[in-house]
Amino acid sequence: MDDRDVVTSEFEAQRPRLRAVAYRMLGSTSEAEDAVQEAWLRLSRSDAGGIDNLGGWLTTVVARVALDMLKARNRRREDYVGSWVPEPIVTTDGAAPDLEREALLADSVGLALLVVLETLSPKERLAFVLHDMFGVSFAEIAQIVETTPDAARQLASRARRRARGAPVADADLARQRELVDAFLKAARDGDFEALVALLDPDVVFRRDTGTRRGIAPLVGAEAVARRAAQGGPRFAPLAHPAIVNGGAGIVVASGGRVVGVAGITVSRGRIAEIDVITDPEKLRAVSAQWR
Repeated sequence: MDDRDVVTSEFEAQRPRLRAVAYRMLGSTSEAEDAVQEAWLRLSRSDAGGIDNLGGWLTTVVARVALDMLKARNRRREDYVGSWVPEPIVTTDGAAPDLEREALLADSVGLALLVVLETLSPKERLAFVLHDMFGVSFAEIAQIVETTPDAARQLASRARRRARGAPVADADLARQRELVDAFLKAARDGDFEALVALLDPDVVFRRDTGTRRGIAPLVGAEAVARRAAQGGPRFAPLAHPAIVNGGAGIVVASGGRVVGVAGITVSRGRIAEIDVITDPEKLRAVSAQWR
């Protein structure tokens, strides 16, 4: 095996971690893959023999690329109205095995936390993701964001306080599934009282349409139950059980085409967040999986 083969092999060994870093930074599988590919291109143009810690070097490159992508994306979204939900990672009961996607799912975090991460500044998000999720030192983070270790620590601390606002999903996936199934039944029946009983009093409903004329979030059990009772008889019969970012969720398909994905966060025995994605761009991977 020549030096080039060794470098390629080492890069492939690092790919799952790099992809996980990028997805947490960007909330998009396609953008995460772009960031990882850019790291490979930069590695191929570098003297790999002079890199003492290849994993650390690659993580730094991916983080810097993701940081630049976040800054550019935030500028484009300054006038965005409504909800923005990350691209979901979905496994459905009828889907053919996809080892790469299963690896992504194993590395994913819940949509509720990813939504909170979207409220952070790019530097706060980078500091939180790298330090709290991947154990990167503040000295290394400081070099990436061009600040001091103490300032990097403060960035992560501010992000951590915001992240505590995300509901903590219940660990029992079977129980999550029961609640989601009960929610779908109540929605299909238009049963307002049953819906309210399943929802946390402060439940949040978001819908990401992918357009600038977005839909503002709904907050509160009665408001969300009313919406579900009105639309349920139409969408509930089209819903299929799925695992969305590690938790119970649904895929809505009509005529063999995926038209929506919902990630449902169950916390303390009730549904705390419902994140619906109908943006066709964010449903591409799920649609391809569905066929």
